Amino acid sequence: MTLRPVHVNIKALDAPALGRFWAEALGWHAYSSGVTTYVGPAGGPDGRPVWPDPVVLGLDVVPVPDGKTAAKNRVHLDLATTSARHQTELIDRLKGLGATPAEVGQGDVPWTVLADPEGNEFCVLEPREVYRDTGPIAAVVIDCVDPRTMARFWGEAMDWTQVVADDDHAVWRSPAGGGPYLEFLRVPGAKTASDRVHLDLLPGAGDDKKAEVARLRGLGAVDLDIGQGEVPWTCLTDPEGHAFCVLGPA
Repeated sequence: MTLRPVHVNIKALDAPALGRFWAEALGWHAYSSGVTTYVGPAGGPDGRPVWPDPVVLGLDVVPVPDGKTAAKNRVHLDLATTSARHQTELIDRLKGLGATPAEVGQGDVPWTVLADPEGNEFCVLEPREVYRDTGPIAAVVIDCVDPRTMARFWGEAMDWTQVVADDDHAVWRSPAGGGPYLEFLRVPGAKTASDRVHLDLLPGAGDDKKAEVARLRGLGAVDLDIGQGEVPWTCLTDPEGHAFCVLGPA
């Protein structure tokens, strides 16, 4: 039995508009097949993003009636750059698309914190060798209190390869190589606000979704009711309360 992250779910007041922002920001394509707007690299014969992509984590932008609160998101994207010039040019381009500077207590750091047009924070990193082959998204970063607890849960929950697990951070990457890292970073203070951004996981081919959900509950996941009603996915939280969903088989 296996589960793998397939996209990052982002709630938005205007999903098509936010999808277009992120498509332009990442050099990807936005495609609305119904209620949500999916953003990913073109790969299909018609130019649409492939889902599920074998490596890349796309973005699934979902409309909701309420805007983001002032609280910092516990999940954010880090964008990769290849040089100091690229970092400067990317920041300028993102601001031209509607991104704004964001203050999250970062102090004097070599990366730049911005917010997308709906206030979701993200970082434009300085060039780092470790992210040389990730594509535009270097990492999906999740704040946590205890990275070792996250390492135990998420290491069992999904089929990605663990890179690091210590008191400060826990890191995974797709066993296929390439694509972004998933990083749980230690921060002071527990989660207090509902999640605006979360991961969606997909069972492997031939795996039973109900069995996977039961396995996750055995690892410490808890059912989450956000008013979703009867849907083909299951909403859960990990041991620190981070929301995530298990989708039906593709």
